[in-house]
Amino acid sequence: MAELSRPAAAATELPRRCLDSRRRSSSRAFLPLLPLRSARGGRSNVGRVELAFAAEEGELERPRWSGETPLSLFVRALISFKPFYSVMTMAARGVLINTAEKSNVPWRAMAKEILESDVYKEMERIQDPSIVYPDYYLKPFHGYDEGNLSWLAAAEAEAATLVVAQRAVPNASVEEANDIVRGRWLDVIEQHHQRHSRNLIISDILDIGCSIGFSTRCLASRFPSARLTGVDLSPYFLSVAQFKEKQRASRSNPITWIHANGEATGLPSSSFDLVSAAFVLHECPAWATANIIKEAFRLLRPGGTLAIKDNSPKSKVIQELSLVLFTLMKSMEPFLDEYYQLDLEGVMRDAGFVNVTSVMTDPRRRTVTATVPF
Repeated sequence: MAELSRPAAAATELPRRCLDSRRRSSSRAFLPLLPLRSARGGRSNVGRVELAFAAEEGELERPRWSGETPLSLFVRALISFKPFYSVMTMAARGVLINTAEKSNVPWRAMAKEILESDVYKEMERIQDPSIVYPDYYLKPFHGYDEGNLSWLAAAEAEAATLVVAQRAVPNASVEEANDIVRGRWLDVIEQHHQRHSRNLIISDILDIGCSIGFSTRCLASRFPSARLTGVDLSPYFLSVAQFKEKQRASRSNPITWIHANGEATGLPSSSFDLVSAAFVLHECPAWATANIIKEAFRLLRPGGTLAIKDNSPKSKVIQELSLVLFTLMKSMEPFLDEYYQLDLEGVMRDAGFVNVTSVMTDPRRRTVTATVPF
């Protein structure tokens, strides 16, 4: 978010390692070093690894091109002009696909494999026909006129996910970049929960906005004894998630996939120890983000942890994006302005969370964690 050969295993498998780093300087965000973990939950045999990048914050609270600044308003006016918008979305997709192919992520082949599979049979099992989609979810984004409600978007989602990580750590291979990006996110979750949850065991995990299940499977690998539930509004994405899950070896705790709105899941209160939302909130208007956070508070048990991974307004890389790149990005993401203007930590505190902590976990993104008080 693709010439047609079966995707290379190295490009499509889950990250094998969870990498960490030491703090080097006050301007660079490094995590304390933890024992190296594999994605399957065991120790890696490669020892401890120093990361070859720093997650640096810029000088501003948020990018100049967000909100109501003259630059932001100018770009918004350009994007509102439909012919220009069409050109921008095509260009943005082209950048992603070309980046993928140059990074040995066979975007087109991966999408073709899904589209020519039996994934369509999963739709009947997964879709809740009573779902009413909120208006914001029906808007075009990511270069798809139907947003996430299309087979093409679902088929291309894994390649797009791999590219997102590789662009965050450009000096690493695709596999190494995903190890770093996903590993540090999981490390922050684990550290926060150990520090603030009084030895509450993580037995039940909910992944809100789980997409095709990439983040859900990462969580399942880090917490293999936990019961995992993935919730998403797109039955297309969930169909791919369930189809891919059936292709792997069976788990002792199979993942449950639910077609539901993360703002009101319908799941029982106080039924989870960890709720995660990875790369979700920048796709939502501010009011929907507040609803998702309130729903997470309702669903978590006392001592439970909420973990949000998404773009950081303070990222030096994001603040220094060129005019062309941020225009391309805003053409794909209609709610970026709202996201970058939102006081996410404040919204979490207003919902009742305590111990709200934000950590830069890669050059573009933060992981914000919080606790439901006992």
